Amino acid sequence: MTERPYVLLSCATSLDGYLDDASGQRLLLSNEADLDRVDEVRAGCDAILVGAGTVRRDDPRLLVRSARRRAERVARGLPASPTKVTVTGCGDLDPAARFFTTGDAERIVYCATPAVEKTGERLAGRATVVDAGEPVDPAWALADLAARGVDRLMVEGGANVLGQFLTAGLADELHLVLAPFFVGDGRAPRFVGDGSFPWHPGRRARVAETRQIGDVVLVRYALSERCDAG
Repeated sequence: MTERPYVLLSCATSLDGYLDDASGQRLLLSNEADLDRVDEVRAGCDAILVGAGTVRRDDPRLLVRSARRRAERVARGLPASPTKVTVTGCGDLDPAARFFTTGDAERIVYCATPAVEKTGERLAGRATVVDAGEPVDPAWALADLAARGVDRLMVEGGANVLGQFLTAGLADELHLVLAPFFVGDGRAPRFVGDGSFPWHPGRRARVAETRQIGDVVLVRYALSERCDAG
């Protein structure tokens, strides 16, 4: 791979590192002020990527919420919201999910080779289904997004996808928001699982910014030389 978009990872966790609890209902980790910050970051990106598990579990719309920000994007000749991207190994995606039915943004599904045909049939008219290898190769998917004109990609989860981008060294920046409480349940999903990460005690990530936003704290980490400390 010789070219890829700038990759910004974004997530919120509890103080003990959980992305959610085990209740089956989505745990609200952030607050309204931080959600507005996330919306601003979204509006500045060309595409937003989440894993298929997040599409199934959270049914996200992945749209820019602010009418002003949508209008500003349109005034610049862009779609109101960034391109929506997901990755799947099995193709188990509901064409009625809000990922596919809300907004006018382009939708791209990077799919493992064995499931491409059935996924293309299931999502016909809803999304562009792309064969991304077996298993799905995130580096190849990034190169393909770059070829489609995506210069800045926001990755919002879930845990498996975040872990894949981090362990592969494919992230330039991490926005980590800490909520002021604990989950304390080993059944719940953590930020990332086990893996070999490029950042370790001998190669520490650089803190680019810390900011209190109401009752949560944003820590912005520079993970590559492409990240501007300002």
